[in-house]
Amino acid sequence: MPAKKANVHRVFHALGDPTRRLILETLTAGPISVSQLAAPLKMTLAAVVQHLQVLEESGLIRTEKSGRVRTCSLDPAGFALAQQWIADRRSPWEKRLDRLGDLLAEPDEH
Repeated sequence: MPAKKANVHRVFHALGDPTRRLILETLTAGPISVSQLAAPLKMTLAAVVQHLQVLEESGLIRTEKSGRVRTCSLDPAGFALAQQWIADRRSPWEKRLDRLGDLLAEPDEH
């Protein structure tokens, strides 16, 4: 499966599906074959492969083929991209809330 350059839209789109999140949870234990990933899911192998393509295109997983076995593993790049996107938006809001907290903490001069 060809990997495309990860972007934040693809990452959040991939994370938006519960089946893909379940696949990612499974991969936190380590690399696993596609057939092992598919076994507990109530869908066809073809449907699982489609989910894996979305995850790989988003940069959240990598796949590697050795002989007839395709193995999947987590790819930190997609997670780092999502984390940076969130951090970039959180920082300004934290500063605003800190200023609001400072204003509210000032003694009332009435």
